[in-house]
This record gives sequence, structure tokens and C-alpha cells, in this order.
Amino acid sequence: MPDADELVANALAAVRGTDVRQAERQLDQLMVGTGAADGTTAVDAALLRRLVRGLGRLWPRGWQPVDVDRITSRRLDARAARLVRAAMAAQRRDQAEPVPAWWDDQLSELGATEGGGSVLAGWASREGLDRADALRAAVDTLALVESLPPIAVLRPPPGTSGAALPRSGGSARSGSPMLDRVRALLAKAESTTFPAEAEALTGKAQELIARHSIDEALLAAGSERGDLPGGVRLSTDTPYAGARALLVQEVAAANRCEAVWSDDLGFATVLGWPADLVAVELLYTSLLVQATAAMLRGRAERRQGSGRRTKVWDESFLNAFALRIGERLRTATEAATDAADQAATETAGAERLLPVLAARGEAVRERLDTLFPGVTRHRLSVRDAEGWSSGTSAADRASLDVGGARKPRQVPGRPDPR
Repeated sequence: MPDADELVANALAAVRGTDVRQAERQLDQLMVGTGAADGTTAVDAALLRRLVRGLGRLWPRGWQPVDVDRITSRRLDARAARLVRAAMAAQRRDQAEPVPAWWDDQLSELGATEGGGSVLAGWASREGLDRADALRAAVDTLALVESLPPIAVLRPPPGTSGAALPRSGGSARSGSPMLDRVRALLAKAESTTFPAEAEALTGKAQELIARHSIDEALLAAGSERGDLPGGVRLSTDTPYAGARALLVQEVAAANRCEAVWSDDLGFATVLGWPADLVAVELLYTSLLVQATAAMLRGRAERRQGSGRRTKVWDESFLNAFALRIGERLRTATEAATDAADQAATETAGAERLLPVLAARGEAVRERLDTLFPGVTRHRLSVRDAEGWSSGTSAADRASLDVGGARKPRQVPGRPDPR
């Protein structure tokens, strides 16, 4: 009989192929095991070793725990994602030092904490799977992990010299009184049943975020740290992945960040400075909730007898909502920047704010060119005029012009999101 590692390799090769019968035969061989008294235990250990090894190879290739968890759920299912979490917990035990604090934070949030006993057997028991289904799911999960391509390295992975450096990576978990106020405003915006109130609360949150970003920029300009812009990845999963990606782009642009959508992987990468990345995460999460609620209200308000398909209408609605909200967020940012620049001029003479912001913006664009040299742009097409009009109206029912900013221009019917 082959040994356990060979059995796993054979099953994996068969699953990757097109011969379904061969794949089933190899899974049957896994069921039988090596023929020894502890044959099934040896197979479980071999599967875990290979899965842990596969995960370890992903970290230097740009993947982070949350990324692997997200794509496993997307391409397989939640059950497979829970197996990956268990394997990540096992892998963490022998992970090369140094391991940055944010890495352990991600594992903790995912619930990837190592338990005792056999990882595979424990997972199968919790999921209520018999051995055949557990082995099939484990091999499918392993095939996915080993097939993932390299992506942009946003943070130094464990085991590298950069991982030992304390870095603020732009996580929405960062705490401050200002961010607590922003979270409270956005929570109210999500819970209210009045669109006008939601819009106004979101606008106030953006104003606070813009002021915080400016304060952080001035503090950084006065220090000698050689930090680079960081990055975060935000889910743009189905349905309406393109509309979600557009919302990420608009929120990112309003907060001096750059966004790149990886459609096949189900996420958008946002590049920027830590305080701005916090803003994008907070706003995107909240606005996605608000946009969905507005879309559902808009469906109910559609005129009777409309022949348009719901999916096309929804997509046009969400695209229009994203563009109009983005424009209003940029208006709030510009108002806060103008006020801060005026104050800086009066108090600091020649040391003005705008050159500092310009330099930071250039650094973000350079980071974009380095990590995504082949990025392309696409034109947005409107396929439902009624949905577009309704989405624009939903985002335009109340003014976000905090601080006396100018009224935003009308979004044209066939926009170019570039």
C-alpha cells in the first residue's frame, strides 16, 4: 500500500483532473488508508501537514488569514472555511517568528484558535460529516489553497524582518474618541428609517474623518518616520460585485486613497495612509448597508407594470447611488481641507497643508504603480434608466454639504467612473 503522503497526493491530482471516476477511486483509497492499524490517523495527519504547508506558502505571496478565509467561503463554502481556520490555528503554532500583532488579531477575529486532538477529525465531528464527506471536503479545500495565485504583499508576512516593526496598518479596529464618534454616527445612519437623516449623518461622519485625516497628515509631516502607504482588502462579493467595487472606489477617492478591483478573487485592494484606510473601511461597510436598504425601498416604489428585470434595475440603482454618494463625500472632504488650509495659512505662514497632502497623494500613487503595474480601467454603462434615476435620487434626498460646501453637480446618464 502507498504511504499516507502518496495517498493524499494521488487524491489531490485526481480531484484536479477531469476523470470523476478516478477521483472517486482515489478518495476510496484515502478511506481505506495505508492498511496499517493507524492508517486513517496517518491519512488525517498527512492531509493536515499538506494543508498547513500550503497555507505557509501563501503568506509570502501576499495572502493574509482573512483573505484565505474569504475566498474559501466564496469558492467552496462556510464548512471549508472553518477547516481552513482550524488549519491556520495549527500552522500558527510552528510559524516562524516574528509574527506581527495584526496577524494574531486576524486569527482571533476568525476564531482560528487551536484545539486539542486531531484537527481533521475534530472539524468533521463539529460539522456532522461522515468520513467520506470529510475527506472529500478536505481534499477540495487543499486543492483550492494550493491553486491560489500570488497577490500584492500589503504587509510584511510572519518570519520576515519587517514583521517585527510596529505598524498601524489602517485597521478599522484602531480606537480613538473621534473614530468612536464616527462609528456612532454611521450606526445611526444604518438604523434610521429616514433617508434624509441617514444621508446627513453620513456626511457628518465624513467631515469628522476628513479632519482626522488632516491632523494625522500634519503630525506625520512633522516626524522623521519613513513610513509607506499601506493597504487593506475589502470584499466585493456577489451579488452586484461591480457595484460594490464602484462603491469602494468612490469612498476611496473621497479619502485620498486608490482602489483596484480583483474581480476573480472577490475583493478590492485599497491603498492609502493608515487614517485614510480606517475611513474607507468604516464608510464602505456602512454605506453598503445603507445602499442595500435604499435599493429595497426603491424596488417597492417602482411604478406598476415596469417590464425591467429586477437585477438590471438593482445594478443601475447601486451604481448611481455609489457615484452620487462618492461625489458628496468628496465635497465634504474638500470643505474640511479648505477650512484646514485656511487655518494653517493664518497660523503657520508659509507652512501650508496642501503641499503635505499633495506629497502623500503622490506616495499613494507610486505605491499603486509598484504593486499594480498592469492595472486597467473600464467604462461604466447604464442599462436601466429608471434604476439609475432612482439610485441617484436615493443618494440625493438630503444634503451632505456640511460646512457650507457647494452643491454637487448632476451625475450624467452614462458616467465614466475614471
